[in-house]
Amino acid sequence: MSTLKYYYVYIVRCSDGSYYTGVTNNVQRRISEHEAGIDTKCYTYSRRPLELLYSEYYFDIRQAIDREKQIKRWSRKKKEALIAQNMDQLHEAAACKNETSHLLYKK
Repeated sequence: MSTLKYYYVYIVRCSDGSYYTGVTNNVQRRISEHEAGIDTKCYTYSRRPLELLYSEYYFDIRQAIDREKQIKRWSRKKKEALIAQNMDQLHEAAACKNETSHLLYKK
C-alpha cells in the first residue's frame, strides 16, 4: 500500500520584513532548518527569526516547484493578498496597469 506524499509551497516573513518562498515535503522541519541557520548562504540565514505565514500543498513535486517559482516572481502586494486569502485583492494586484495593457490600449 502506497501513501500519498505531499509537497508544500510556503511563505515566511523574515525579521527584516521581506518574504521568502520555498518548497518542501515537510513544512515544520524546513522552518526549523531555516531557524537553525544550517546554511549560511540561505536567504533566510541573516534574516531570522522567521514567521510562517502561508502554505499550500500539492501531490506532484513539479507542480509545487512551478508554483514556488510563480510566487517568487510576484510583487509584495500580490504575495500579501495571497497570504490574506483575499482573492479580490489578488486579482487587482495581478491586473496589468502599464501603457501597453490591453485594458488601456486604444486603436
